[in-house]
Amino acid sequence: MQMQFSQEFQKSYFFSQPHQPFFVLAFITAIVSMLIFLFAYQGALHIAIKTVSFHAYSLTYLLFTPAFFGFLFTTFPRFSSTPALDKKTYIHVFNFYYMGATFFLLGSIVSPLLSIAGMIITAIGQTLGVLILKNIYTRSTLKDTQDIFWILLAMGIGVIANFLFIIGEVFTVHLIPFSIELSTYLYLFFVAFTVAQRMVPFFSHIMVAKNTHLLKYVFILLVFHVVLESFITHSSFIVDLLLGLLLAKEFKRWKLPFPNPNPLLWILHVALYWSAFGFILGSITHFVSLLTGVDFFALEVHLILLGFVFTILIGFGTRVTLGHSGNQLYADKWTTLLFYGTQLIVILRILTSFVYALHWHFMPWFESTAIAWIGLFIIWALRYFDVLIRGKK
Repeated sequence: MQMQFSQEFQKSYFFSQPHQPFFVLAFITAIVSMLIFLFAYQGALHIAIKTVSFHAYSLTYLLFTPAFFGFLFTTFPRFSSTPALDKKTYIHVFNFYYMGATFFLLGSIVSPLLSIAGMIITAIGQTLGVLILKNIYTRSTLKDTQDIFWILLAMGIGVIANFLFIIGEVFTVHLIPFSIELSTYLYLFFVAFTVAQRMVPFFSHIMVAKNTHLLKYVFILLVFHVVLESFITHSSFIVDLLLGLLLAKEFKRWKLPFPNPNPLLWILHVALYWSAFGFILGSITHFVSLLTGVDFFALEVHLILLGFVFTILIGFGTRVTLGHSGNQLYADKWTTLLFYGTQLIVILRILTSFVYALHWHFMPWFESTAIAWIGLFIIWALRYFDVLIRGKK
């Protein structure tokens, strides 16, 4: 397989805006990695690295991270009031991710050395991408740069978490749980939340005074969560409860028009509500686990990543794909069904955790959730890849 796209192809519509190649890559790797994970978890496929490590790394750095870069390379210059990125700038980052994803996924089946090489290539691409965002931030002449500062900080933490994961995979597996905690809360959640608290009220036409301390309080509580979980598993239940209540109070203050007849809005509102609910339910399950030892199969992590980050990604991703291709910002019946599908996956994942905790027939629930996830990504790809690749109206 040719590791770098030809100069002729790079001049095509597909590379005309940064979100297009990054979104396509993110969705393809999501489908492939989940298929590998599903077969590996069933025991039908032997992979070169631990199944849980493969799952965590592929979704964090091969799905969410390139999707983040696709979105931020498009919107970060606007947030900062700086010129749009030149194609030559973001194409290098894409090439690193394309090569890194190929090596990692192929290596998971063939050789752990190839997977580690893919992880290193991906980490280099991630570092380069964050440096590009940092350059945009330093060139900004805006007086209020609070939001873009927090986004940049969280993206930088993602780079640190990536390198910690690689070190853990090569030298000591004890670093991997810490890397996962760091990437889940201080990277993936915090990037998505910082963007959401800026954009969702704006899209919803909410005229509410900005809470200038919100991001600082959320970040501090997230730091406490990561530190506590690093020492004693499930010990963050008080911090998580405070986080959930803080978010719920803030969303109530916004007075979001929910339920909203516009699917492109209600999907974003639902994502926010999942974040508050995820931390509150996570607090309860952490407390129960600490007292009884019952395992809820990483319920809080999946509620945060699927309920909030995944849902907000589908909402923003669809909006950007439509809006930047000259299409009307309108969710047709297929798009609306896709949005409902995201919520079905979240609910299935919650039920799967409780089935696991109760020692019921777990595998059918796990397989159903994984298949539904793969199916949703395939349907989204069939619906929107032609828009991203060729600019279909």
